[in-house]
Amino acid sequence: MLTEYLEAAMARAEYEVLGGGAGYYGCVPGLDGLWGQAATLEACRVDLRAALEGWVLLGLRQGSRLPALDGIDLCAEPAVG
Repeated sequence: MLTEYLEAAMARAEYEVLGGGAGYYGCVPGLDGLWGQAATLEACRVDLRAALEGWVLLGLRQGSRLPALDGIDLCAEPAVG
């Protein structure tokens, strides 16, 4: 479930070229405070993915309500049965 959540988030990622040859900036709309920046687009993707992993783990540890993505809700109560 965690891998699917990370993949769903990265599929939403948006990137932009920074002026002055400063590289690339990436974020995932709806996931506040999450961004990455690097000299190349691929390095920016890697940086954003690492930031996403830390963002999710910290959010879960702090008991924050993370938004559901593509029907994947990491904060849902497990089914009893």
